[in-house]
Amino acid sequence: MSRTSGATPDSRTALRVCPLCEATCGLTLTIEGTRVTGARGDRDDVFSKGFICPKGASFGAADGDPDRLRTPLVRTDGELREATWQEAFDAIAAGLGPIVEQYGPHALGIVLGNPNVHTMAGALYPTVLLTALRTHNVFTASTLDQMPKHVSSGLLYGDANAIPVPDLDHTDHLLLIGANPLESNGSLCTAPDFPGKLKALRARGGTLTVIDPRTTRTAKLADRHVTVRPGTDALLLAAMTYVLFEEKLVDLRDLAPHVQDVEELATALQDFTPEAASEACDVDADTIRALARELAAAPTAAVYGRIGSCTVPHGTLASWLVDILNILTGNLDRPGGALFPQAATDKTPRPAGPGRGFALGRWHSRVSRHPEAKGELPLAALAEEIDTATPEGSPVRALIAIAANPVLSAPDGNRLDKALDSLDFMVSVDPYLNETARHADVVLPPPPPSQSAHHDFAFNTLAVRNQVRYNRPAVPLEPGRMAETEILARLVLAATGMHGADPSAVDAMVIDSTLGKAVQDPHGPVHERDPKELATRLTGESGPERRLDMMLRLGPYGEGFGAQPDGLSLEKLLAHPHGIDLGPLRPRLPQPLKTRSGKIELLPAPIADDLPRLRAALRERPAAIVLVGRRHLRSNNSWMHNVPALTGGTNRCTLHIHPEDAARLGLADGAAVRVKGAGGEVVAPAEVTDAVRRGVVSLPHGWGHDRPGTRMSHAALDPGVNVNQLLDGSLLDPLSGTAVLNGVPVELAACP
Repeated sequence: MSRTSGATPDSRTALRVCPLCEATCGLTLTIEGTRVTGARGDRDDVFSKGFICPKGASFGAADGDPDRLRTPLVRTDGELREATWQEAFDAIAAGLGPIVEQYGPHALGIVLGNPNVHTMAGALYPTVLLTALRTHNVFTASTLDQMPKHVSSGLLYGDANAIPVPDLDHTDHLLLIGANPLESNGSLCTAPDFPGKLKALRARGGTLTVIDPRTTRTAKLADRHVTVRPGTDALLLAAMTYVLFEEKLVDLRDLAPHVQDVEELATALQDFTPEAASEACDVDADTIRALARELAAAPTAAVYGRIGSCTVPHGTLASWLVDILNILTGNLDRPGGALFPQAATDKTPRPAGPGRGFALGRWHSRVSRHPEAKGELPLAALAEEIDTATPEGSPVRALIAIAANPVLSAPDGNRLDKALDSLDFMVSVDPYLNETARHADVVLPPPPPSQSAHHDFAFNTLAVRNQVRYNRPAVPLEPGRMAETEILARLVLAATGMHGADPSAVDAMVIDSTLGKAVQDPHGPVHERDPKELATRLTGESGPERRLDMMLRLGPYGEGFGAQPDGLSLEKLLAHPHGIDLGPLRPRLPQPLKTRSGKIELLPAPIADDLPRLRAALRERPAAIVLVGRRHLRSNNSWMHNVPALTGGTNRCTLHIHPEDAARLGLADGAAVRVKGAGGEVVAPAEVTDAVRRGVVSLPHGWGHDRPGTRMSHAALDPGVNVNQLLDGSLLDPLSGTAVLNGVPVELAACP
């Protein structure tokens, strides 16, 4: 930390990686006393090099939002009142214990929201909680977003977290489908200054192709923009793959020894000709062939798909085909193509060889029998798991929601709203009393980001360059606050019958377990050493820091408790406040593969079994009007609309509609439009624009802040509408359980 030139005597600066989106940009905060008064890009950050977006620039406003809860809330006589931390955890222990004891572990549900991956606490403690509680009723934001990518990666590579990312800094040809990184800053591809990287691609003579039904800011930058019909992404990608086989453009290059089922794949896709897919996708066959030829001809290339191609009826197949195209053109695990990142806190790399593989459907939801994926059930099924009785099993009677607001983020929030109100007991860990937390019996508020340490466990596994950064809290905890790590550690204890134990016991248990396994690994750096002695060597001011130190030491760049003296440790990381650059992404195959065959399995059985459903989609007739979502640069789902600096301008909840559709339906710009879907209807102002193709309308997600009992004063001034209320939750990608949020049929009518 240092004094700021020209600032007040009490002014200083502190470094902090921004936790407000997946780009993880380094910030330099200006602090007056204990208040963050400014934020600028950290020019010396090894990853972001000074880049900052409007969210990062508004860090101080988000951090100091006066509507953030400062003390726990406990429901008494039907009303939430302020309480002490002791009262809050006493209430949790008393509320959860009897329910689990009487009805079993599956009477308890866990919901994890998107902000968990933006905090150290969210990375370190929910897995401990899930392991201890043993409930099958786990729901996360993944089944509203990226679960198809996890499933396709699991089936292809044997590891659901082995997600290759495009080598943005070196590729010659980038094809984006369902992605708008100029607004999202990137997702499942952690890349500060994504816009700058796309401009650099074009400046060095590379090609950018964007496939999207909207003319987004990203599409405007492209050399080629293809306005595909929403929901047909997998058909388009399958037809491109067909062309590679038909025109003998398949070239596995160095991948050949690591791949199986190439001929079987060609046979499985023989019906997906460009001519057959053209009408369904509304993309002419010549364009489909050109897309495939250009991809194959490029010196290096990468295909990257995101939420627009995930949250559709064939989301897993689309995610699978993204990787199939990278593989068949020889661009997987290749500089300039798509590579597997190597985070500093990854497990010690094991030798290449067959693994246990990836399985789906190890259990099923109680009501609709949805199969689990990656240990999760569809969040769209949460309401029915609470409000519907069946002859077998107990409904969800108690719920723990951590940084989650499914009333707005999941389909049919009205039904879920009522279901949450019927629970026997509910805990919410959230800084706001929002649309979901208002139902809780206990609300546990974490402190603002400036008062928390930060390391990106999840996003470094998806980063376009290997690096590692860590920040201690920029300002001390306010009196009466509790660190988020301690909150979640105490929640683990209170929910598992250990209420009253020292929260440090949770970290100690994890350290003992991890080191105990590490010393038994003959390929690891600490084989046959004494785990207790290793534990004494860990450094750090807290349990979470000691866990980070352990993971760094045992990780792929670690010092291995002395085995590699020049390797990473917490002490070394603290000596580099702007981070440590670990180099560009490098080829890693076959080491990441954990399939039973030890190879990339191009046509796993669940994928093959789902292809007839995609084949049937070739003959489906499109609806007259379909709905897609959209993202704003100054927003992140539902959790930033209470910051005045991040609302207004283009960040508005309007219905984008093409001028020809507006004229046909008699809808004027700015007029109120009634939008009706299977789950209900909403009224939103029309914004007539050619940014959407004909037959498509768009509403942003995360809005609908008009329910009573919340404490988000600014968001309530311009609440917008909840686009997910148009969905009834019945449309899911069957392999991943992901809700279909794009390409959904709707009806429009002008309001009087």
